[in-house]
Amino acid sequence: MLALRFRLLRPLHSSCCNFKRNLTHKNLLELSERGFFQSIFPDTAAPKLKELFERSAQTIYAGFDPTADSLHVGNLLVIMGLLHCQRAGHKPIALVGGATGLIGDPSGRKTERNQLGESVLDANLQAIERQLRKVFKNHEDCLWDTRKNRSPLAPLTIVNNAEWYANLNLIDFVANMGRHFRMGSMLSRSSVQSRLESEDGMSFTEFTYQIFQAYDWLHLLRKHNCCFQMGGSDQMGNLMTGHELISRVERNREVFGMTLPIVTNEEGDKFGKSAGNAVWLDENKTSPFALYQFFLRMPDSEVEKLLKLFTFIPLPEVEQLMREHAKEPEKRKAQTLLAEDVTLLVHGEHGLKQAERVTNALYKGNVDGLAELNYAEIKQTFQGAAVVDILTEPGMSILQLAMKAKCFPTETDAVRIINAGGFYINQKRVQNIAEVITTGIHILRNGVSLLRVGKRNFYIVRWQ
Repeated sequence: MLALRFRLLRPLHSSCCNFKRNLTHKNLLELSERGFFQSIFPDTAAPKLKELFERSAQTIYAGFDPTADSLHVGNLLVIMGLLHCQRAGHKPIALVGGATGLIGDPSGRKTERNQLGESVLDANLQAIERQLRKVFKNHEDCLWDTRKNRSPLAPLTIVNNAEWYANLNLIDFVANMGRHFRMGSMLSRSSVQSRLESEDGMSFTEFTYQIFQAYDWLHLLRKHNCCFQMGGSDQMGNLMTGHELISRVERNREVFGMTLPIVTNEEGDKFGKSAGNAVWLDENKTSPFALYQFFLRMPDSEVEKLLKLFTFIPLPEVEQLMREHAKEPEKRKAQTLLAEDVTLLVHGEHGLKQAERVTNALYKGNVDGLAELNYAEIKQTFQGAAVVDILTEPGMSILQLAMKAKCFPTETDAVRIINAGGFYINQKRVQNIAEVITTGIHILRNGVSLLRVGKRNFYIVRWQ
C-alpha cells in the first residue's frame, strides 16, 4: 500500500490506479491557467488556436538533443507538455537530434559544447529514446484512466533528424533553403547576441543550429502535418527561425510556436544539467529515492507552482491541497503528493514504492524497508557509498566490522566515535563496540548491512 498517499481528495488503494488524473482539455491554451506557457506566437494566434485545437487532433513536436545519456528534470516540463497534448487527444512527436546533437545548441550556454563521438552519440540517442518511451508508458499505466477516458491515447512518435540529413546534398540544401534565411533576423536572436558578446565568441557550427532546427520543423510539417512546435523559453529564437522559414517556403500553411517557462529554484538556478545540479531521469544516475527526495524537499514557496507544472492534478484540487497544507505545513502534504506523482511518472509504481521504502527506513526507522531492497537497489539509492565484501565470521564484533569496512582510519577513532553515538548499522545507532554481529539484526535478510558514520558517510557491506 502506498502509505503516504494524500487521503483528503481520494481514497487510498494498493494499486497505482488511484493516481490517475482527469484528461486535459482539447484547447491546450487552458494550460495557461497552470502557468504552463511562457509565450505563444504569433501573438495574434489565440483565437485561431482555440478553433484548431477543438476542431481536430493537432500534431505537436518537441526536440531533445542527445548531449548526455539521460534526460534530466530540466527536460521534464517539455515532456509534460507532450503528455498534455496526448491527454487532450492530440498527436505528440518527440524528435531526438541525431544530427543536431553533433552541432550543439548554443541557447542558454556561455561556452560551446564538446563535440560528441559517434559511438557516444548513438548510445545517448538509444538511452533517451528508451527513457521517453518509459515515461509515456508509466503515464499510460499509472496516470491515465482508460475507464473514464474512452478515446485511446495517440501513440508517441519518435523521430531522429539524422534520418533526413543523412542523404541531403549540402550544396542543394544551401541553394534551396539558405536563401530563405535572413542574416539580420538570425543575428538578432538573444542566444546569438549573448555569445557574440562573450569572450569566446560563437563558432559558425553553433550559428547554424537554428537553421537545422528550422528545417526540422519544415520536414515534420510536410511529412506529419505538424503545425506546432513546443520548447523551453530559451528556444524562442530557434522556434521563430523555423516559423519564418515555413512562412516563406509554405506560404499557405500556418504554424505556431509554444514556449514553456524555464523552471528554477528560489535562487533562480535552473534544474537542468547545465547549471551543474542535475537531477537525472535515469535511475542509475539519480535513484528513485533521490528524485523523490528532491521534490519532497521543495520549499513551501515553490510547491504550488510545481504541482501545477509537474502533475496532472486538476487546479481546484491543487487549491484545496494548498489550503490544507497551509494549516499543517509541517506534514508536507503538498510536497509529498508532488514527489509521488513525479516519481510515479518517471519510474513507475515500482520506483515509487522503492523510494517510499527507503524514505521510511531512513527517516522513520522502518528497517524492513531496507531489507526489501536488493543489493543493486541499495547501491543505486546510496550512490557514492563505499562497497565492501566481508566474509561472515562467528563472533565478529561491531568494532571489528567497522574496521573491516574501513569506516575509520584507526581503531582509536572507531572506539571514540562509536562510544559517542556516531556509528549506525541499518540506520540504528550502536554504541557497544563488543556487541556481536547477528543475522536478522545487523545483517538484513537480503544479505546486506548499511553502515553510517555521522550523517552522510555510508558504507554498504555485502556478506559473503
